[in-house]
Amino acid sequence: MNPETNDRDTGSNSLEITQRTQIKRLPQRGNYDRPLIHQILDEGLICQVGFVVEGQPFVIPTAYGRVDDRLYLHGSPASRMLRTLKQGVEMCVTVTLLDGLVLARSAFHHSMNYRSVVVFGRAEVVEDAAEKIAALKAFTEHVMPGRWSELRPATQQEIAGTLVLSLPLNEASAKVRTGPPKDDEADYELPIWAGELPLRLTPLAPVADPQLSVNVDVPSSVQQYSRSPLETAE
Repeated sequence: MNPETNDRDTGSNSLEITQRTQIKRLPQRGNYDRPLIHQILDEGLICQVGFVVEGQPFVIPTAYGRVDDRLYLHGSPASRMLRTLKQGVEMCVTVTLLDGLVLARSAFHHSMNYRSVVVFGRAEVVEDAAEKIAALKAFTEHVMPGRWSELRPATQQEIAGTLVLSLPLNEASAKVRTGPPKDDEADYELPIWAGELPLRLTPLAPVADPQLSVNVDVPSSVQQYSRSPLETAE
């Protein structure tokens, strides 16, 4: 069901809660602040896109980019997912960041620390040339900040051969878990180690293309690569 929403102040830092975005399971973990939603989207790399084709549900992983309050998807015009979404069908996009494992004194209370975003809506085809190029830049900069300026310009053939869809971030929510395990009170005295095991996405040493010309240094975008949330916070 497409939920009814009221008019809201688009300049607000908080999104309106709708029937679809309201967090029902552990609602204290829910968050509707735009800066947090943007931060999670900017730190993530892969989203899961859910949609229905002829009564069959699909969930497809894909890359994405964000510009202001819009999420962009792109790919080949022959993509079944993009061909379906450009018709304006209802879709759902999710992004999850795993921050750590939460190890309790019982298996029942083991958990994970995470940050996630769920977005609902209908996508639109990007026809405007300037917006399309801005979206393609956003895809590149999302994966590797600073990379766009190091590349040769995209050709008209490449731009024409890429389908770009835009999804407004009007109906979205975040859900976050942080902190230590929450054990049963009687279990805190047990001689069992409990705590958190933080996890981070850390790049290894870059591996050059075997066909790379000699005397080409590793660019600064690669040397300085990081998915740190401090670098994506607004």
